[in-house]
Amino acid sequence: MGWLDEVTPVIWGVSTKLAGENKKVQDKLKEMVDSGVTIEACKVCADQLRDAETLESIGVEVKYRGDPLTKILKKSGTLLTI
Repeated sequence: MGWLDEVTPVIWGVSTKLAGENKKVQDKLKEMVDSGVTIEACKVCADQLRDAETLESIGVEVKYRGDPLTKILKKSGTLLTI
C-alpha cells in the first residue's frame, strides 16, 4: 500500500463554497469519488455556506472535522493543507 492510499482530501473553509457552486469542480470531485477516493467536507462549513446537500449528492462525505483534525495535530500526525 502506498502513502496515497491513506490520504483523505477534506474540503473546508471557503473552498467549500467553490466546491458547492462550481460545476467543473463538482465534476472532478465526482470523478474522484467514482474512482474510489474518499472525500470529506467540513459539516460546519458546508452548512454555513449552504452547500452540504450539493456535496453529498456527488458523493462527498459531509461530517464534523474539528475533533479529528485536532487529534491529528495533537499526536503529531501528518496534515497537509493547500
